[in-house]
Order: sequence, then structure tokens, then C-alpha cells
Amino acid sequence: MDLLKQRIQTDGLILNNSLLKVDSFLNQQIDPELMMKIGEEFVNRFKGEHITKILTIESSGIAASVMTGLILHVPVIFARKTKPKVTSDDVYIAKVYSYTKGESNDIIVSRQFLQEGDSVLIIDDFLANGEAAAGLANIVEQANAKVVGIGIVIEKSFQPGAQKLTDAGYRVESLARIKSFSNGQVNFL
Repeated sequence: MDLLKQRIQTDGLILNNSLLKVDSFLNQQIDPELMMKIGEEFVNRFKGEHITKILTIESSGIAASVMTGLILHVPVIFARKTKPKVTSDDVYIAKVYSYTKGESNDIIVSRQFLQEGDSVLIIDDFLANGEAAAGLANIVEQANAKVVGIGIVIEKSFQPGAQKLTDAGYRVESLARIKSFSNGQVNFL
């Protein structure tokens, strides 16, 4: 997706030739027009799939997921990283390790929002090692629902996440695939 790649090139900040900060349009501040284009692209990429729900993880995947859900007219569910006091114990739980934060978290989804027979599109902001997407897929499988695909806004293709998910049988569609970082520049596949 050329528009996304342009924004990464102009507004992304590379740290230590390993991390990409996109706070100005995806993570901290959200560009709604870009998110709508991202939603349209996910709808195009998964055209023909029967999708009943979209699942993401809080918080950076929510904007792209909501725009996709708006176009598809389906609900968007987000997995929480902490359990609010008002949430019952009737939840699906998966453990996810964050390499960026260096910690594991349980992610939870209330059982009332994800049921057997749902066809779920998973959307996430970044794909590096595949832990978040695999955790979300695990939650879908706990519900006896089907993962129709995994949509990723930005993939770090030099890390094993996409291959791990593909090897597990999931269809992965990434809008911007990064080959490497070098000399403060992003190199796309």
C-alpha cells in the first residue's frame, strides 16, 4: 500500500535500526483518513471471505479494525491486556509475550462477544515475532470459531512472525512489508 509506505518513510522514526515508531499516524496520534484507506485495503484483500467479526488487541490495532468493520458492517472486538473489575470471569484467555516491552501479558476477550461459528478477521498494527496474532488466533480457536485471515498494517519481514503464522496455516496479508532498516531508512520488500 503505497500511501502507508510513504507515511512510514516521511513520518516514521527508526530507533537503533530495529524499532519503528509511527506515533504520529498510527499509535499515539491517529490519522483517520489513512485509517479509512487501510480499512478499504483490508476489505479489498479479504474480499470474498465471509467475515462476521473483527478481532484486534488494545490499543494500536483498534483504529484500523474499526474502519474495516465500518466498511464490512461487522462488530469489532478488542482483546484487553488487563481485566476490568466489571468483566466477568467468563472470558477467553491467551498469554502473549511482547518483545518490545520485554514482558508477557494475558489477553482476554469476554465469551459473550465471540461465539462458535463466527468467522473472524484478525487485524493488528505490527507483526514481528507473531506473538500477538497467534494469541488472538488462539482465542478464536477457544471459541470454536474460524480465523479467516490475519491483516497486518506493518510487517517486519526480517523477523519470523509472518512465517510462523503462515506455517500454522493462517492467511497473512500485510499492507507494508519491511525488509530492513539501514542508515535511518526503511527498506521495503
